[in-house]
Amino acid sequence: MKLYYSPGACSLASHIALYETGLPFEIDRIIKTTKMTVGGEDFMQVNPKGYVPTIKLDDGSILTEGAAVLQYIADQKPASGLAPKAGTMERYRLQEWLTFISSEIHKSFSPFFNKDASEDTKNIARNNLNKRLAHAETQLAKTPYLMGEHFTVADAYLFVVVGWSKHAGFDLGPFPKIQEYLARVAARPAVQAAMKAEGLIK
Repeated sequence: MKLYYSPGACSLASHIALYETGLPFEIDRIIKTTKMTVGGEDFMQVNPKGYVPTIKLDDGSILTEGAAVLQYIADQKPASGLAPKAGTMERYRLQEWLTFISSEIHKSFSPFFNKDASEDTKNIARNNLNKRLAHAETQLAKTPYLMGEHFTVADAYLFVVVGWSKHAGFDLGPFPKIQEYLARVAARPAVQAAMKAEGLIK
């Protein structure tokens, strides 16, 4: 399996999940300016959507979109506990969290990284983030991870997108449980390994 990534982007969640499973994998970084990979591939030929995460499976097929990629990785090693069994209510709860993170939190950070976004647009995004993160804060006041006592791919995803707060200038002060959570997730060996591989930490 090969993961195409951009350092610190949402693909970091998939990178973390791969380390959590212990499965063998390769990585190839996307060069944003050229849409080529460090390994010499034309990324637009790999994934015409042009964004990460993207994984190439051993049979050469391509899978895209963060929530789908994360669940696929988790399902390759069920014993990892990264995703509940398909068909269970717990699995639907995982999908609920992944969808919420993708549509309500991830996308709300977009204006902060768009040089053309107006201050009004950023203020709307900031207000939305405060509301959405309040929901996660409530959950994390009750359990160490989003799904309870065990780390799942939803945690990898939330850790990455909320981790953008510093670069976005978004204040996490009102969310002490989320701050504790970020520190707890950051200490996991798989998270450390993925961040080191992407050059985000030494």
